[in-house]
Parts: sequence; C-alpha cells; structure tokens
Amino acid sequence: MAHDGGICITDLTHTYTDGRRALSGVSFSVTDGERVALVGPNGAGKTTLFLRLCGILTGQRGQALVSGHDPADPAERKQLPRTVGIVFQNPDDQLFSASLLEDVAFGPLNLGLSREEARARAEFALQQVGMPGTGNRVPHALSGGEKRRAALAGVLAMEPAVLLLDEPSMYLDPRGRRELIGLINALPGTMLIASHDLELVLDTCSRVVILDGGQVVAAGDAVTLLADPEIMDRHGLEVPYRLRKR
Repeated sequence: MAHDGGICITDLTHTYTDGRRALSGVSFSVTDGERVALVGPNGAGKTTLFLRLCGILTGQRGQALVSGHDPADPAERKQLPRTVGIVFQNPDDQLFSASLLEDVAFGPLNLGLSREEARARAEFALQQVGMPGTGNRVPHALSGGEKRRAALAGVLAMEPAVLLLDEPSMYLDPRGRRELIGLINALPGTMLIASHDLELVLDTCSRVVILDGGQVVAAGDAVTLLADPEIMDRHGLEVPYRLRKR
C-alpha cells in the first residue's frame, strides 16, 4: 500500500480506444517523500502513466494508489486535486488566465479557499519558482522557461503531497535548469519525474525506473542503472556524460 504521500502501481495496463496498448503490467512504488525518475525512449508510455495516475485517463480499478486514492475510482478521483499535482510537458496546456496571479490562484480557489488565501498561496508559489512580483504579467507573453516555472507555481499553490513532473527541464536555458534542480531538491513531498535529461535525473533522484514498450524493463539505483551501457543502449538511451568511463 502507498504511504500518505506515496505511489503504488500494481500490474497497471492501459489500452487506448484504437486498440493500441500503451502500458502492460507496470508495477513499482514510490515511498512517501521519495524522488524517483521515470526514463525511457519516446513512446515508452511515460505520459500515459502520468495521465492514469492523475485520473485524466480512466482505467481499471485497483491498479494504482496515489496518496491512498485510486485514480480509477470516480469518487476517489475527486480527491486527487488536493493531493496530486501534475506539470505537463507543454506549459501552455496549464496557462489560460488574463494574469499570472489569476492563473496560479485558480487551483486554490477551486479547493474552496478564500480569495485572500488563494492570492497568498499564489504569491508564495511564484516566489518559490523564482518569479516574485510577476503576478500582473500576461501568461502567453512569457518565455518558454517562464511558462514552465509558472505552470509549476500553479501546481505548488495547491500544496500537493505528490508531484508528477513531465519533462520539467524542457525549454529551460542553463541557468533556468540549474534553478529548477535547486527548486526540486528544496521542495518537500513525493516526486515522480519523467525526463530525457539524465543529468537532471542524477541531480534530483536516487532511484530510476526504465520504461520501454509500455513495460518496466529495469529499476534500481540511479547511478548504477544509468552507468550501465548495455541496459542504456538496449532501451534507446545514452549513459550520462559524467558516468562515462574515461
């Protein structure tokens, strides 16, 4: 069973309506407060898994528990926004209001917080992602990196116990990426991070799950797995530069 802020996945399978099987018998867990990376080639099923965990894609009950809630159970799915936050690969999917503050405060308002509480949470979340005093800015006018941080702020304002980050370093310049790594390491809670940026994985996660063809093909210590040239090559990945044998 998952801890309060943990993730427990048991034999999870997902087939799309066109008959394509995206996930097949996926099983692994993330304990409360742990950071685990989900890596694999394009089309491995990482995003599908995230969409199942946050209840956007429905499926069979009993295959996943996130913070003790089954995302496939309609009644329990309603509780997920209070405990699970997802930052999508494309931040434009999450930014839609006239101002940044409205955008970031949207989630807390939906949780039933007062305008004052929601505003305070939004301002604090923007501060957390290195964007203090930007509440009046228009979301669509932000740079790619700023949009990514703004989308993360919108999730942090909900104060979730579990964070799902899908390619969090995409669109970021080197400074923004370093700041993101610092932020991930400073944040409390459980994280599952899907990323092709294996250097970021090494800086933020102690454990890695490799997904390929919708199945878990390897799982274990991040440094040990990512330094294994045979495993990495077999699944379309490259050993991170710092782990290559000179």
